Amino acid sequence: MTSHSLPAWMIRAVTSNGVHAGYMPGFGNDFETEALPGALPQGQNSPQKCAYGLYAEQLSGSAFTKPHPERTWCYRIRPSVKHTTRFEKIDVPLWKSAPHVLPDVISLGQYRWDPIPHAQEDLTWITGMRTVTTAGDVNTQTGMASHIYLVTRSMEDEYFYSADGEILVVPQEGRLRFCTELGIIDLEPKEIAILPRGLVYRVEVLEGPARGFVCENYGVPFTLPNRGPIGANCMANPRDFKTPVAAFEDREVPSSVVLKWCGQFHRTRIGHSPLDVVAWHGNYAPWKYDLRTYSPVGAILFDHPDPSIFTVLTAPSGLEGTANIDFVLFRERWLVAEHSFRPPWYHKNVMSELMGNIYGVYDAKPKGFVPGGMSLHNCMLPHGPDRNAFEGASNAALKPEKLNETMSFMFETRFPQHLTEWAAKAAPLQDDYIDCWESLSKKFDGTPDVK
Repeated sequence: MTSHSLPAWMIRAVTSNGVHAGYMPGFGNDFETEALPGALPQGQNSPQKCAYGLYAEQLSGSAFTKPHPERTWCYRIRPSVKHTTRFEKIDVPLWKSAPHVLPDVISLGQYRWDPIPHAQEDLTWITGMRTVTTAGDVNTQTGMASHIYLVTRSMEDEYFYSADGEILVVPQEGRLRFCTELGIIDLEPKEIAILPRGLVYRVEVLEGPARGFVCENYGVPFTLPNRGPIGANCMANPRDFKTPVAAFEDREVPSSVVLKWCGQFHRTRIGHSPLDVVAWHGNYAPWKYDLRTYSPVGAILFDHPDPSIFTVLTAPSGLEGTANIDFVLFRERWLVAEHSFRPPWYHKNVMSELMGNIYGVYDAKPKGFVPGGMSLHNCMLPHGPDRNAFEGASNAALKPEKLNETMSFMFETRFPQHLTEWAAKAAPLQDDYIDCWESLSKKFDGTPDVK
């Protein structure tokens, strides 16, 4: 019995949490789940002998001595040492890692791209990844990389995991299934998912071709932002994050596992599926989140607050209050501020901003920034509304206005983002993007005309 129409060889537990069969609600919870009755030990983590002849193994996503460590105990058919043999280095040419600074690529500027066309070739989750920017250093576990994925074919007896960082997935078209060691996540546009560092998974196409955005976080894991005076409610509420229940595969079939480690890719060949966790408990697990449940907050009298009020997730850095990465969402919302310029104002700041459009029209750029497109405004480079947006907002009747059918996001980091050669030379870059500000005119004539 399942809501996912899984093949017979995949076993999954059934839960009834009142929200969605197959998922458990809550952010950062200590979950427990089993796909076979009695597979999960009670009262201890590592019994002398586990039920069903399983092996106990801990997956640690943080140092043991962290005040609140991220870790999950897995009870699996084989220990993970049986899921790797000797490694062979392979080339994944368009997936890059920081530092990746090219002497003939200029990252200084304001850039915007049209949607990346769907591929006419077979591309899996691995071969379909296209790196747009890199920032920081994967070897010191700081910074990030941003990617576009183009997926047309399911991985078949092939699995992947990254030792470099967690993966934030933002679909824009198509539907994917992530079959992971700890359960199954089905993902579609208007949802996001996190795949933790070290988690093994296979990606299948449910509806394709699939296209979307990826943020690869080299630093500490994403968490919910501190709400400060906003308090306990609104923004992203913990109950809306969904973690899958246990599922496992018991298949003896030639398989391969691809590992990303320090920016390099390696393949190892084994004789079985590595997705063999029958039960698990802990707080280090994949999850999905429906962006339509994000409750924005904003001004209800005058002025335009900083975009930090739209932060869904943040990955802190060692500098307090300055994120390694913020994931920021601009979705449908009411604009009601009086005698105020309502779209984002002109600005330059220390953060580097890569934006993507999931669907609809972004209010600061009514033309050119289309669904599937993206833009980059690097640190300390000025940007803001184009002329049409500025003139429209400056002269509009300030009645309550609902922004409908719009959903864009931002990967924002404290590090400069460096373009890859693919982004600078092969992706559909809008060469005339910088011209969107050229028609802004001087209005100053020394006459005070503000009413």
